[in-house]
Amino acid sequence: MAEIHTAAVIGAGVMGSGIAAHLANAGLEVILLDVDKKLADAGVARQVKAGGFMDTVFAARITTGSIAEDITRLVEADWIIEAVAENLEIKQTLYRAVEGVRKTGSIVSSNTSTIPLAALVKGLPERFARDFLITHFFNPPRIMRLLELVAGGQTRPEATADIGKFADQTLGKSVVLCKDTPGFIANRIGNYWLSAALNEAIALGITVEEADAVIAKPFGIPATGIFGLLDLVGIDLLPMVLRSLQSATGAGDAIHDYAAEPPLITEMIAANRLGRKSGAGFTRLSPDRKTREIIDLATGEYRPQQPLASESLTAAGSDPRALMEHIGLGGRYAAAVMERTLAYAASLVPEIADTPNAVDEAMRTGYGWKQGPFELIDRLGAAWLQTRLDARGMMVPAYLALAAKHGGFYSHQDRQLAGLRPNGAITAFPRDKDVILIADLALASEPVAAWESANLWDLGDGVACLEIRSKMNTFSPGLLDAIEEAVELCRTDFSAMVIGSDAPYFSAGADLRIFLDTFEKGGRDAIGAFIDHGHRTFQAIKYAPFPVVAAASGVALGGGCELLLHCDAIQAHAELSMGLVEPSVGLVPGWGGCKEMMFRLSSTAGFPRGPVAPVMSAFNLIASAKVSASAFDARALGFLRSSDAITMNRDRLIADAKAKALSLIENYSAPEPATIMPAGRSGVSAITNMLDSEALAGRIASHDRVIGLALANVLTGGPGADPVSPLSEDTLIELEREAFVDLLETPASLDRIRHILKTGKPLRN
Repeated sequence: MAEIHTAAVIGAGVMGSGIAAHLANAGLEVILLDVDKKLADAGVARQVKAGGFMDTVFAARITTGSIAEDITRLVEADWIIEAVAENLEIKQTLYRAVEGVRKTGSIVSSNTSTIPLAALVKGLPERFARDFLITHFFNPPRIMRLLELVAGGQTRPEATADIGKFADQTLGKSVVLCKDTPGFIANRIGNYWLSAALNEAIALGITVEEADAVIAKPFGIPATGIFGLLDLVGIDLLPMVLRSLQSATGAGDAIHDYAAEPPLITEMIAANRLGRKSGAGFTRLSPDRKTREIIDLATGEYRPQQPLASESLTAAGSDPRALMEHIGLGGRYAAAVMERTLAYAASLVPEIADTPNAVDEAMRTGYGWKQGPFELIDRLGAAWLQTRLDARGMMVPAYLALAAKHGGFYSHQDRQLAGLRPNGAITAFPRDKDVILIADLALASEPVAAWESANLWDLGDGVACLEIRSKMNTFSPGLLDAIEEAVELCRTDFSAMVIGSDAPYFSAGADLRIFLDTFEKGGRDAIGAFIDHGHRTFQAIKYAPFPVVAAASGVALGGGCELLLHCDAIQAHAELSMGLVEPSVGLVPGWGGCKEMMFRLSSTAGFPRGPVAPVMSAFNLIASAKVSASAFDARALGFLRSSDAITMNRDRLIADAKAKALSLIENYSAPEPATIMPAGRSGVSAITNMLDSEALAGRIASHDRVIGLALANVLTGGPGADPVSPLSEDTLIELEREAFVDLLETPASLDRIRHILKTGKPLRN
């Protein structure tokens, strides 16, 4: 693979600046140019404000300039990305200037989503065309995983392979190779879906509230639904994209079924009701900004938001087939939208892709669908959908009819996922050798051991993987037992263990309902026993006679964070949100989080030393329930050590964790029990003074002070601790236990727990 160290982005708008920020996230030096340097500077500032950087210090990796004055700097770039206006003449003029200065072997790509690659390179030098691609990022580039990659007839295969591999491994993208067709894959299907959903909602007279609810959860589509998504991306964007797609496709394409701009949309654009960017779209805040108002699709006027009432949803629940069969308004709407959308997707293969998995991957990673169109068809039943289309007199795509005969688009071949091609062939879809997914292991083998809330898998090479599989991977007594039993199994059967799963979260911590129920039924002794159970389990992880590596992604909160802190190493996905959030529910970390953060902060380079300084650092981090904005932020906060590694591509996380575990096996020995010098009375005094000041200024609630004092007692060893006598780990564990149980007995902490269980929001009391 060609090495890419420096990249250039031309065009500092929303997309260009977002791409530049994500390239900086990946460690590249980035040159960002626009017609004026001030515009490039504004692009960087926009990304700092919008969260485009995983750590704001990464903004320093971007140097800005103007195209006219700084285009010669492109000679430094290994990859040059064009993200200027969707105008062929403007792009080609820029390409000629780029070709005059770029170095041999550099790769040039466009972020276009509307102009064919063949048109972009027409009339340009062969040298340029051989190094040219389309790399279509989705917005925001940091968050949206999809990268649609389009190569031309003249493009060097090495250029395609190099950018594909780099985008996958270094940028963390899900790279889908696309054909040079209008809208490629995701936007071709996604915009038809949006158009159908908008127009069918208007035609049927359904409310915005019911339409969004019907389209979202039952089909695994994000909660924004249709109208929330339109408000998010901008209501004026859809007509522009639809016109572009309609002009680029033949009259027989279903994209022509609906007008690009229904009268309601024309009126909204004229009134500057463009969605979030204008402050009003299909939803807006009421004039007093206390409630939400929703547009009536029939009148175009705003009205108060209504509680959701859907006969169809009530009857069908989360079953999409039952929903589409229901005769109520919601059912008819779901059927009208999804039957057309799924049929349209099937009609586009092999035009836009040769296999169903490419289309499904694009819709999952570009639009956030849990299942792509062909996965949804298999879930509903291909034959069932064919029958529905026949009954409506709608055309049945040949590919769908073929799938109905074969029993669906997907099957298993040699214990691998396989798919039906449009020519009738069934081929397996092997993974890259450096990708390990639990779903693939489940196809190929059985777990070594299984419990209600966990599985133990063999990753090969003497490495096991403990997969937690409870709701949100929360901890219960049963899960704690499973972890301890897994450790015992690994003592004899494996040389290392990885803790990870395919779930989009590592662990949301302890199940608060179980904590509350345990306390209400058994009181102090029962909850104390639960805390002891957790301590025993996490200590077993820490002192196991083999290395334990956590493959952490999504959220790792409370007990989930504490589990990470007890592992020998953490292989973190770049978007890890990690934190000890117990104070937000009226408690302190009870499973070793306090002691482990003290050990980390007292030994990590860059953090203040001495008895009091680590205490203050840990207190400020825990008392505020601080959660990292990324893995890089977690490292800056002290949750991750310099030896903990970060993986950009989520699909590669378990494989990277396995590689880390293998590197630790040779000469491994469990850590020696640690001690720490307590801050004692001086530490307690410093924190008490700070809490009193914050309370006086009204920055903390009364119970925050109570929690803060309890936390101070744990972190300092208490006012009676001798600053010259080290505290053992067991002593710190006991202090944690007592503080946790004492707080749980207070009415204010119980109120916090009950409030968050009821509302999902923290209580400030």
